[in-house]
Amino acid sequence: MQKHNFDRIVEVIDTLTGPDGCPWDKEQTPQSMCDYLVEECFELVEAIRQNDPAEIAEELGDVLFLLLFIGRYMDRGIPDFLQTALANNVAKMIRRHPHVYGEKAADVAEVITNWEKIKKQEKAEKDKDPGVFASLPASLPPLLRAYRINSKAARAGFTWPTDADQEAKLTEEWRELQEALAGDDAEAREEEFGDYLFSLVEYGRRRGIKANSALAVANAKFLRRFEAMEKLAVERGLELDRMSLTEMDKLWDEIKAER
Repeated sequence: MQKHNFDRIVEVIDTLTGPDGCPWDKEQTPQSMCDYLVEECFELVEAIRQNDPAEIAEELGDVLFLLLFIGRYMDRGIPDFLQTALANNVAKMIRRHPHVYGEKAADVAEVITNWEKIKKQEKAEKDKDPGVFASLPASLPPLLRAYRINSKAARAGFTWPTDADQEAKLTEEWRELQEALAGDDAEAREEEFGDYLFSLVEYGRRRGIKANSALAVANAKFLRRFEAMEKLAVERGLELDRMSLTEMDKLWDEIKAER
């Protein structure tokens, strides 16, 4: 009987980390794999954003391999650790979807509210810390973390009553930033810039915009246009590092007009 691919991956991992396996793999631990896992997750996200099925499949496989690698390592010290982790996750997902596995239906708003309530209850039962932000990972990238903080605060009712009120706060933070920039206190300038960014993330969240995703799109667009400008300059026998800003702006405008 042909083995399921999940079982084959686990078999490969066991071979690589076994007595006759790879010297490098045998030395790895969950701690040493953390950076690789983060890197592969970013590569998977990039593939998804590029909507490249082949790349998505490859990067998804890499992430899954690392997750199973860590799980099998944990199995050595805690019998059936990986299977227990999977079983616990199945139970958690069912518990957090009472509107699917229970009798009560819910709209999207109710689903999100119930999800947070259940997570908070689980956290309280596990470590007696029922705080609103108790489940917020400390290692999230700052921009994504800011979005999650604002989102969780809003669900707890700690937010501006209207979009207009929040926009006024954003204007206030901009004014404070300008005042700080006019001074010579580097720490104050950084603090006020951070406050403005934090408020800007909330400004977008209220309008259905995720700052992290929006910035990723903007980054990709800039790089795509800059590469096109470089190519156009070469086609015309020009060198960017010898061109004035005005000349580069003209090329940039041509690229923008074509896209």
